[in-house]
Amino acid sequence: MNVMTTIAEPQETWIGARGRIGVVIPSTNTAVEYDCQQIRIPGVTWHFSRFIVELPNLSDDDRFVKFLEAIRPHVGRAADDLMTAEMTHIMMGMSAETFWGGIKGNADFLDSLMKRIGGLGLTTGANAMVDALNRFGAKRLAVLTPYQPIGDQQVRNFFGQSGFEVVRLKGLRCATATSIAHTPRGRVASIVLDELEGDDVDAIIQVGTNLSTAEQFPTLEQMLGKPCIPINVATAWHALRSIGVNDRVCGRGRLFDEF
Repeated sequence: MNVMTTIAEPQETWIGARGRIGVVIPSTNTAVEYDCQQIRIPGVTWHFSRFIVELPNLSDDDRFVKFLEAIRPHVGRAADDLMTAEMTHIMMGMSAETFWGGIKGNADFLDSLMKRIGGLGLTTGANAMVDALNRFGAKRLAVLTPYQPIGDQQVRNFFGQSGFEVVRLKGLRCATATSIAHTPRGRVASIVLDELEGDDVDAIIQVGTNLSTAEQFPTLEQMLGKPCIPINVATAWHALRSIGVNDRVCGRGRLFDEF
């Protein structure tokens, strides 16, 4: 009789042996997956969980607030789904909610999610951007957002409370959650060069995760000689560094090159 012996495979050969990063994203978002999938590191995998966006209309302040109120019950459940796949870290692929209510609002958001994911690390757009800016020693900021004025004010408040000065801010006032991703790249470059750049700012940042600038900002950074940081690059960098993955990633800017 033949006896088959099962030999346990060593953990280092598992998929995502160095890290399995679970990313929570809105159902309307197409940029986060694209940006993360360009960051290929041996042994690290990205895993996405969508939550439903029932009210994607963002055309004015009132609708922007209703959009946020409608998604709040669903965000935690998307994180719950990721936990069934044995994640090693959770990353938020949305940023508006993490700026809402300033430092306290972000802390409350973190606390509510940490209760669901236990001892895992958690990256939010707000925390990742603050960490990135502090690495560069930047204090005076120019900011690009896709938001309506009420969202822009929340961004100003958060960074102001975090010790930064928002010198200039440009809100694109995108009409829907999906149309954010349709912003022409030429328009982004023109805004950065003509409206945001100046000797009075230390860094230029972009928030709003469905606005992908991960391929443009490294070039603008070289042209301008100062940090230009997209939110999706900041969160991916923060998540990777949080799990001890310190690999450099070519073509994604100084943040990945230097820290």
